[in-house]
Amino acid sequence: MKVPFHWLGEHVDLAGLDPAEVARLLNLTGTELDRLHHHGVQTPDSVVVGRVLTCEKHPDADRLNVTTVDVGPRAEAPLQIVCGAPNVAAGQVVPVALVGTVMPDGLKIKKAKLRGQRSEGMICSARELGLGDDHAGILSLAEALPDAAAIAPGTPLSDVLPHADDVLEFEITPNRPDCLGIYGIAREVSAAAGATLRPAPWTRAGSPDGAGEEAGDPDPAGGTIEGFSVDVRTDRCPRFTARLFADVVVGPSPLWLQARLAAAGQRAINNVVDVTNYVMLVTGQPLHAFDADRIAGGTLVVREAADGETIDTLDDQTRALRAGELVIDDADGPTSLAAVMGGARSEVHDGTTRVLLEVAAWDGPTVHRTAQRLGLFSEAATRFAKGLAPEQAAWAQVLATRLLVELAGARRVGGTIDEGRWRTAAAPDPIVLRDERVTELLGTAVPGERQAALLTSLGFAVEEAGEGRRHVRVPPERRADVTREIDLIEEIARIGVVADLEPTLPTRRRLTAARLTPAQRARRRAEDALVGRGLQEVAGWSFTDAGAAGRLGLAEDDPRAAAVRLANPLSEDQAVLRPTILVSLLDVARHNRSRGVQDVRIFETGTVFRDQPDPRRPDMPFEHLALAALVQDDVFAAKGLLEAVLGALHVPFGVEATDQIAFLHPGRAAAVRVGDATVGLLGEVHPRVTDRWDLPRAAVFMIDLDQVLPAVPDDVPFHDVGPFPDARFDLAVVVADAVTAARVVDVARAAAGPLAEEVAVFDAYRGTGIEDGHVSLALRVRLRAADRTLTDEEIGGVRAAIVAALETEVGGTLRG
Repeated sequence: MKVPFHWLGEHVDLAGLDPAEVARLLNLTGTELDRLHHHGVQTPDSVVVGRVLTCEKHPDADRLNVTTVDVGPRAEAPLQIVCGAPNVAAGQVVPVALVGTVMPDGLKIKKAKLRGQRSEGMICSARELGLGDDHAGILSLAEALPDAAAIAPGTPLSDVLPHADDVLEFEITPNRPDCLGIYGIAREVSAAAGATLRPAPWTRAGSPDGAGEEAGDPDPAGGTIEGFSVDVRTDRCPRFTARLFADVVVGPSPLWLQARLAAAGQRAINNVVDVTNYVMLVTGQPLHAFDADRIAGGTLVVREAADGETIDTLDDQTRALRAGELVIDDADGPTSLAAVMGGARSEVHDGTTRVLLEVAAWDGPTVHRTAQRLGLFSEAATRFAKGLAPEQAAWAQVLATRLLVELAGARRVGGTIDEGRWRTAAAPDPIVLRDERVTELLGTAVPGERQAALLTSLGFAVEEAGEGRRHVRVPPERRADVTREIDLIEEIARIGVVADLEPTLPTRRRLTAARLTPAQRARRRAEDALVGRGLQEVAGWSFTDAGAAGRLGLAEDDPRAAAVRLANPLSEDQAVLRPTILVSLLDVARHNRSRGVQDVRIFETGTVFRDQPDPRRPDMPFEHLALAALVQDDVFAAKGLLEAVLGALHVPFGVEATDQIAFLHPGRAAAVRVGDATVGLLGEVHPRVTDRWDLPRAAVFMIDLDQVLPAVPDDVPFHDVGPFPDARFDLAVVVADAVTAARVVDVARAAAGPLAEEVAVFDAYRGTGIEDGHVSLALRVRLRAADRTLTDEEIGGVRAAIVAALETEVGGTLRG
């Protein structure tokens, strides 16, 4: 919700408050500021009203004009300004950005020479000032402001046209639709700051001449409009109101209205549509304007759609509807997708002279489902989905009526059609608020007068009931949010108590130091091992799209493809819980590669889910905690990282080659085993998978921490290095490709006996001198005795034992 600061000041006295202070106060009360930014010219005081004295063609440029502009006391003499606008002419009153002005896009106006002619400023268009999209020519103030000719040159433009403002952008929680209108934010500011709230603009007291309607009063003109009728056939529309306006002149909105809409993030279209958007921003209640002469048969029917019906919406799309979605019909069929988007057939256009203004209340969950399915979360749908009170429809009708008469020359015809079941709904009973309950929950006493004052400032009606009790009636716009006594206490707390509480620590009977569990400490050791090797930790989404398993090449019956579907996903791209952590690693890698990161080295610890019964909780889907790493390297780099992780955990492991993993490269993949259990996978990602994620070569390991962590020893025995030197030698042994390097290492280690301190493969060679189907593995062997220096005879004996064991057990031959 974007709230221009000066617009907010029309509804609440902001004397002594700046935007940052308003943001601070509202953050404390739960209305969270997303960001505070400036809209329009960054130095608004240096944009002034000027008068064009002369205008002549540039001698060396056909499309440029050389003007002299009077800017009053802001310059010693009229300024010479070169202007390219086709509509500039002598005698115009125009906005002038003086030298030094910083424009909305950051451009700083400087003295310049254009084709040899000096230019000492800029005559601005509406778009250059941030007032709209019009860039066809300069902004002629005489066409936009009454009595522009009487404005003295040099007058700051902001004195006659608010063209720049600070904008507070709030993140409104779903339970507070009342704050989706600027007047609702004004009420929050009034309560939080103790500032005076001005009367609502839809009331008599809030209308400029004091002669406006009292919102909610019966229309003096009655409840009918000749030639038009409304038939509400669903309980999902509790209220539908309509008013008819004749003699409407559709055209551009006045600049003040365009400026306000632009600051609030809305695009000006025409005066009728702009009025509906303006009123929505003030009240929080969306409106829709029909071209009354395009409503076939003069009848609107509000109903639920049938499967397969279609409607052409304002965005020029034909949309198929589903049963239960809400539509508004005329005699020719659906003319509007209720609460989401109007239909193209009845939209207001330049030739419209009669407008039927609809303001209604709709069932929030129904609107949310429709908008989500169609991907049409318009400003209106967003508000209706959160639930608006039926009473708000009257507020918007009153304010819109005044503005249409004022800005479009409209004339009211007939009364107000008001249909729906809202009148028959029983008014909620008042909520009883007790002093003792307030004290019990807040931990501090709040005087009854203070409670009443705080609630009244928020629009609640409070009546004393004696014995420390009050009866509180909830205003219509808060009924969905405040239903119980505890909700009232929350309002009292957030506005008048929490910010004033003394910071204290809770009393405890026994102080205990917070400690990590053994599993938490082990997890940190594993992650630190990867960080120490230059990897960066990432946090990917737990959600992914339903097609992720297919992109990994997984068959439908593969357990890793059994994704848990979300009942209410945020989007189709996040419709299921990730069945493997590899998906989020690939997504993060692609994101970084597309932004210029050439060497991606990342890891993640997170939960993965599968649509299978969990052995530990049969009523829940299977889930486990995974640790995985991805590097743009080969399988040996990934294996080295795995060794670092499990080595840090002191968990012995083994690997077994496999070609059964669809997303890993055959011949470069292995299962990771701890004891008799398979706890993970290791290998290079299959090229067809990396291609789908726009990645070059990638290698990964993935382990199930829920299986690994129980194997982490509680205590690690200490082995003294000892005072005696080690002995090292290398061997090159040729074995068949079917023999794994791990098997070779195991045989060599067993043959070396207790003297073996390290046996490792450090190279593999295939090529000249090596028979096809074989590989030469280079082994590094390190021996050490705890009580003596090894002799040459002992070292030679171990070497001979290793060579003999390799020949006997794996068919290895020593390479010379």
